[in-house]
Amino acid sequence: MGKTAEILKIGLPIMLGQACVVILSFADNIMIGWYGVNDLAASSFVNGLINLFIITEMGFANGMTPVVGSQFGVGDRAGIGRTLKNSIVLNGAIAMAGLLIMAVIYACIDRFGQEEQLLPLIRPYYIVVAISTLFAMGFNTLKQFTDGTCQPVVSMTVLIGGNILNIIGNWVLIYGKAGFPELGLLGAGISTLASRIIMFTVFLLYIMHSSRFREYASAFKAAKVSRTNIRRLFNLGFPLALQTGMETSTFTASAIMVGWTGATALAAHQIALTISQICFLLMLGLTSAVSILVSNAYGRQDMTAVRQYAAKGYLMTLGISALFCTVIFIFRYGIIGLFTDSAEVTAVALSLLFVLFSYQFGDGLQLCFSNALRGIQDVKPIMLMAFISYYVIAIPASYLLGFKAGLGPVGVWLGFPIGLTIAGIFYWLRFRSRTAG
Repeated sequence: MGKTAEILKIGLPIMLGQACVVILSFADNIMIGWYGVNDLAASSFVNGLINLFIITEMGFANGMTPVVGSQFGVGDRAGIGRTLKNSIVLNGAIAMAGLLIMAVIYACIDRFGQEEQLLPLIRPYYIVVAISTLFAMGFNTLKQFTDGTCQPVVSMTVLIGGNILNIIGNWVLIYGKAGFPELGLLGAGISTLASRIIMFTVFLLYIMHSSRFREYASAFKAAKVSRTNIRRLFNLGFPLALQTGMETSTFTASAIMVGWTGATALAAHQIALTISQICFLLMLGLTSAVSILVSNAYGRQDMTAVRQYAAKGYLMTLGISALFCTVIFIFRYGIIGLFTDSAEVTAVALSLLFVLFSYQFGDGLQLCFSNALRGIQDVKPIMLMAFISYYVIAIPASYLLGFKAGLGPVGVWLGFPIGLTIAGIFYWLRFRSRTAG
């Protein structure tokens, strides 16, 4: 089987699972957007903050994948069960710490410079979605286990079911259908919480009781929590968490800065960001497959295969980006029209789409090679690279271009292609130096 076929075999189910996340995000924002522009603006602000924690916490969970991938490459089932147990303990503690920090932020929510009329919508929605992050973290920990053992169809199936439930819950609770009260934005938050609880519970029960995972479940039950194993997972997960957190915080900072220009711009920001997430999540699915296959090859010490998987994965990522940009450009008016009928919001969203197209190259580059570095367990250097790319360069550039240069929301967004491309070049150079030969 060729490298492209191997990547697709693992990557397609992950991409389909990510497509479900895209569909859910689209459904959320379309339903909220048609309910009200202020509701969409409030959801943009809250999701910008909450996603910072979810994606940062995912970085910790992602530290599990190269370990499981290497163990799977040599058939160490007992080791995989041990890794899963220690990951659940570590990631559970991280999720609780994140929830405490979110509680502190909630107490200061009125100090972020958002419009006053948004705060009554922001507060209850924030609480419910923040609680749901505990279950999102649990689900992602289990997902790293099934993906790392080359069985991504399992998480894909659970994601599909959970997203269908969430869409139904949105329709019922946002608009007050089937005898339920009309809760608007809060209803969307409750639906998200309920679907995440159900997905995590079903996923855990399946892993523990399915014949497919019997050996792993037995090893999981027999394994003991080990400080040594937790420390190893932490040392792998912490740099990844910082890298993903710094990248995500660039988008969070942009949501806050765009919010300073008004609710209309913030609603447009949410629409354009939701569209951007389509390509990001599809690329993430494909590059996750690269990470898994690189870790399998690294466990076998096959460095030629490591380089081949990374190179082939990036070419495939570029193909997805090109196709995505073409389709979105052709259907841009119709896609934005799904979210809103406001001419003002549409005009701003259209201007942001062209910036979105410009950063797909850099986003694909940083995704592919950060995942390749994860596969070879070389993650510490990316902390400094991410700090320089996002905090030293991207966020200041967004502020200067948006406000000092007077470019408004478009200027804020121009920080994305700058930061993502610089990060991608850093990661690519590091991967080349570590796998030369």
